[in-house]
Amino acid sequence: MRKSLYIIGLSVLVFSCTTQKNIKKNSYRPKTAVSQAKPVNVAAVEKQKPHVIKDHGVEFFTTNIADITKNDNTASYGSIVSAKPTGFKVVKTYFPAIAQNFRQKYLILHYTVLPDDKSVEVLTKQNVSAHYLVNNLDDNEIYQLVDENKRSYHAGVSAWRADKNLNDTSIGIEIVNPGYKSDATGKKIFQPFTDEQIKKVAALAKDIVMRYNIPPTNVLAHSDIAPTRKQDPGPLFPWKKLYDDYQIGMWYDEAVKQTFIVNAETEVSTKYNEPSFVFVVQTALQKFGYDLFPNGKWDDATKRTIEAFQYHFRPQNYDGIIDAETWAILQALNQKYPVK
Repeated sequence: MRKSLYIIGLSVLVFSCTTQKNIKKNSYRPKTAVSQAKPVNVAAVEKQKPHVIKDHGVEFFTTNIADITKNDNTASYGSIVSAKPTGFKVVKTYFPAIAQNFRQKYLILHYTVLPDDKSVEVLTKQNVSAHYLVNNLDDNEIYQLVDENKRSYHAGVSAWRADKNLNDTSIGIEIVNPGYKSDATGKKIFQPFTDEQIKKVAALAKDIVMRYNIPPTNVLAHSDIAPTRKQDPGPLFPWKKLYDDYQIGMWYDEAVKQTFIVNAETEVSTKYNEPSFVFVVQTALQKFGYDLFPNGKWDDATKRTIEAFQYHFRPQNYDGIIDAETWAILQALNQKYPVK
């Protein structure tokens, strides 16, 4: 009897253990959803855009696939510079991203105050430079001194609208010219540029502004971006000719200027010394782009800024005094080229 009970109990135990093992083995485990990224169709990506061009082991990408109306541009005017991390390979499977533009936002024009040979020496061997130098010789040469992708030291302490330190964002063109001498009254007497120089500058500037999509408001004189310390390229540089003949830079519309002239004459003749009028003029200069702090006073900084403005847009009279013509021109320009 005991033996029978022992056998029955052992059978139950074995059955019980076997059942538990089976339950553990076959117990339900909910599957965890794993999101898998869709594989990128590299062939489709490559089909959408031109390939990087290789020439003697150097890579180039010369096509713009971005939206130029947003100032985005993927073209490289030179070889592509890439990292070379030790032990790893940098690939251009997805090159280039469309969200990029050029460092070169400004074109700044200067004169050298030196003859040709001395200009070359100073701009290549001292702590000052420019990307290009336009000589005073009757030839077809323009000297390149600095790679456009690098900063040249031409602008110095500078500002225009929201930007400062324009060496970072500009291309500089130096033009051989002796500058100015002051006469007995202290008036600055400037020297003209030759027709050949202007043709060279115009062709060079046109090429640069077209490639980098530089807007008219960013084609400037050194005196525009540093009015309290610079005069170049001075009032004899033909800004209107560049605008009319080559569509380079800014100029006002004569008809619009005339709409401001009558009121400008009244304001200048009746309010000239009123701090409120001075403040309005200073604010208009600042709005246009000059680095000027409005304070309601005809101080030296304001006088020099007006003088720089006149060099560019009112070259017949550059005494630094706001007359009706200068005031009307400034208002016409602010209407034509508002800050965006």
